[in-house]
Amino acid sequence: MTSRRTFIKGAAATVPVAALATPAIAQSKIKWRMQTYAGAALAAHVIKPAIDSFNKIAGDQMEIELSFADQLVPTGELFRAMQKGTIDAVQSDDDSMASPTEVTVFGGYFPFGSRYSLDVPVLFNQYGLGEIWDKEYSAVGVKHISAGAWDPCHFATKDPINSLADLKGKRVFTFPTAGRFLTQFGVVPVTLPWEDIEVAVQTGELDGVAWSGITEDYTVGWADVTNYFLTNNISGAWAGSFFANMDRWNELPENMKELLKVCMDQSHYYRQWWYWGGEADLRVNGTKMKLTTIPDEEWAQVETAAVKFWDEIAAESETKAKVVSIFRKYNDDMQKAGRPYRYG
Repeated sequence: MTSRRTFIKGAAATVPVAALATPAIAQSKIKWRMQTYAGAALAAHVIKPAIDSFNKIAGDQMEIELSFADQLVPTGELFRAMQKGTIDAVQSDDDSMASPTEVTVFGGYFPFGSRYSLDVPVLFNQYGLGEIWDKEYSAVGVKHISAGAWDPCHFATKDPINSLADLKGKRVFTFPTAGRFLTQFGVVPVTLPWEDIEVAVQTGELDGVAWSGITEDYTVGWADVTNYFLTNNISGAWAGSFFANMDRWNELPENMKELLKVCMDQSHYYRQWWYWGGEADLRVNGTKMKLTTIPDEEWAQVETAAVKFWDEIAAESETKAKVVSIFRKYNDDMQKAGRPYRYG
């Protein structure tokens, strides 16, 4: 007769070892909080599609909760909040989020640093800016995930701008470095929360914005409160990035890191065609703003001033000098390459 002990022993031999082990505790879903520099209307294009895709693919493994401009913290406090871990990730330019790094001045619109949107990813991926950004942010506990281009920087104003003299005294919402550069032409830079800009133009607190191209002017409502769009620009593309708290980044499994990179690249690609097509279409077919242009021979004064501004920035530190040298090398290469890279 089979004893009870013998029966249990025999039965156990037929059961897989894994089934006899202590049941594994289900891994909890990873949740991140990300804030973008953009308000809701703009974020619908520059970030939300990428985050929606990420969350859909990540499924039960990870979810990113997206907040828009100033919802969790003011834009100027984004870096500190991310560094401390108050929020996990950020989409912004270095300049707007008050990054304490040596490369901050080059984020957003560095005067005439780029001519076209494709310049930005080439500078980061082929000319060495990516390595410099990685080193700078790693030193302060932040992961620089990737950089990409947005739109060119133009003036959208209530009154027409037909000459440099027309810029004098204009109170304009713009980026810190762009504002620093433009003050020599009489522009008065004004800093306000992003969501307050439309009303500030309506009430006369602002005379206009130098924060975007025409696509954003229409998308976020600024074309409804400004009358003129200046076709001259001080930069061909805004340079912005995705960042994450370094500890949160290091805790991610490898497949989630890779998925983040892929979705961020998709976001960069989306903006390439959305802005490029929008800038042309709205100049030609838009009905809300009249186009004005400062003659090339007069605008050359601004381009000459930018070269001096680069020298000023390069003199501030070794790292800044290295970045400026890359900009010089790149623009020289593009000029020598000729059409379609550079004209003239």
